[in-house]
Amino acid sequence: MMTHVKNIGIEGINPPSKVCNERKCPWHGEIRIHGFVFEGRVVKYSHKIAKVEIERLVYIPKYERYERRISRVLAYVPKCLSDIKVGDIVLIGETRPLSKLIHFVLLSKK
Repeated sequence: MMTHVKNIGIEGINPPSKVCNERKCPWHGEIRIHGFVFEGRVVKYSHKIAKVEIERLVYIPKYERYERRISRVLAYVPKCLSDIKVGDIVLIGETRPLSKLIHFVLLSKK
């Protein structure tokens, strides 16, 4: 097993305590994080794929108020971070397309 942990280039995130040997892991594998980094809530989780709900506020100039919008994206979950449950707050980062629908990978659990 690999014991080396990569620096993923994002400040304030601690690497996981478990070690995995997956190619799709941002900490122990070959995946690079680039683009957006989101914090969201896990809505559904099954076999290495988590559906994460991202909530944001959008300003509507006509009414001078904010509107709450929700997006749901699929994120890959490496073995070293597989102890998440539905309802957990997680940090996900954008990466290259891992499959047809998965463009994000789980970075840490808050």
